[in-house]
Amino acid sequence: MPGDPDPREAAEEALDPGYRRFDCTSNDPAITAEACEAARQAIKDGECIVLPTDTVYGIGADAFSAEAVQQLLDAKKRGRDMPPPVLISEPALIRTLAVDIPETANALVDKHWPGALTVICRIQPSLRMDLGDTKGTIALRVPDHELARDVLRRTGPMAVSSANISGQRAALSCDEAIQQLGDSVSVYLDGGPLDGPVGAPSTIVDFTQHEDGEVLRRGAISIHTLREIAPNLRDRTDEADVGEGDRSTGSGPAGEDSGHEEATSAPKAEDAGPIEADSEHIVESSGRNGDGPPKGSDRIWGAGG
Repeated sequence: MPGDPDPREAAEEALDPGYRRFDCTSNDPAITAEACEAARQAIKDGECIVLPTDTVYGIGADAFSAEAVQQLLDAKKRGRDMPPPVLISEPALIRTLAVDIPETANALVDKHWPGALTVICRIQPSLRMDLGDTKGTIALRVPDHELARDVLRRTGPMAVSSANISGQRAALSCDEAIQQLGDSVSVYLDGGPLDGPVGAPSTIVDFTQHEDGEVLRRGAISIHTLREIAPNLRDRTDEADVGEGDRSTGSGPAGEDSGHEEATSAPKAEDAGPIEADSEHIVESSGRNGDGPPKGSDRIWGAGG
């Protein structure tokens, strides 16, 4: 009948998931190039992508587009009080995005980038970035994953957070990311499942309060390893030292938004498994002896993988 929907068109729409998925597991250069170009175009168009990293799968957006970053936050169902960190392709780019970088930070970056180390520094004042409530800081990391860095070379700096809904488990496969984020993402890059030591979040070190640095979240790189380069590194966590890549002890609660107490307390050693990469709100509500907020307790970062 006139006006009735065409059943063929309806079937085609039902088969269209609303996103593009690229299988990058074959390491075929042509497929990888096509996938990276699709990701670049999506970022240019202000859309979100999902890509594998050396920690967990991440959802990324143009770090210089406030609208794109908001789209990322909306996809995760989280607020501006949890700004995403920024992933970059090369260590040298830290000097274009941050200022007042202490020698200790430079030394750790030289040793552990690319790798599972996130550093928080003062943001370059001239940058036109709106990542959320950053209080004039920026969290930076170079992932140790060739596909991720290939994409970053094409897109430039990306705001990247773990590819999951806030409070849910971090995605360790493309399928898990799709299950949670669906068509809120335009392009999915499938790099295969992440397992073994991969899946542990990055270790977060803040250099905005002390030049020696302060560990705000433990992760894949242990404090012991970091202190080989930075012997005066301060530990702002209250848990026992976590070995490199040790996921049996965990480094944070299983969900980032499951409760105020969990979100503002130190990580719990008994929480195990593939946790959400930004499960730490990095808000320290009490000192090590419970005697009030420590200096810098307003530091809030929804740190990515």
